[in-house]
Amino acid sequence: MSRQRSSKRSGSKRSELDHYSLRAKKEGYPARSVYKLEELNSKFRIFNRNSRILDIGAAPGSWTLYCLRKTAKDSLVAGIDLKDLTISKNDARLFFIKGDFFDEKNQSELLAKGPYDAVISDAAPATTGNRTVDAGRSFSLAAGIIGIAGLMLVPGGNLTIKIFQGGDEKELVGMLAEIFETAKIFKPKACRRESFETYIVGLNYKGSDEE
Repeated sequence: MSRQRSSKRSGSKRSELDHYSLRAKKEGYPARSVYKLEELNSKFRIFNRNSRILDIGAAPGSWTLYCLRKTAKDSLVAGIDLKDLTISKNDARLFFIKGDFFDEKNQSELLAKGPYDAVISDAAPATTGNRTVDAGRSFSLAAGIIGIAGLMLVPGGNLTIKIFQGGDEKELVGMLAEIFETAKIFKPKACRRESFETYIVGLNYKGSDEE
């Protein structure tokens, strides 16, 4: 009987998941994750129509495509991922690198296109199924992005990063608070209810000359 109840709950969650998946398909996005960014941007104004944006962990391309659709003709959206994008790369405003963000050569190429008004990341580490291990890997990935974000951002720029909740969220927010005027944790409605992913947001980068 417990298995039957579990199945019903799972089916209910899957129906909710289908809503975002079907909407993404209808609107031409490769993944439902686009609606997480939509809500994040609506709430925090991470970027606007004239922003230059860097998307770390861009594949399959939903966040990148959303940014292209929401920015002006003279904007720039740069992306990087170990995997290729599944969206069209014909837009002249798109600059994409297939590779590791932490590779110095790739960082130099991205910096040459920057600095950016917003750095966004829906990247996730390779997962094991062990929540503690996966949360630890997510923490390391997020901390690495925070450590480099200052090089990529203009003063007043914004940052948002996906993380797996594991008890270290406050430490990451503390890292953000040192270099941003505002630091927040926020879980968009489009996240699965059972998921332990959430997002940390840094608003108004203070600039590299801040103590």
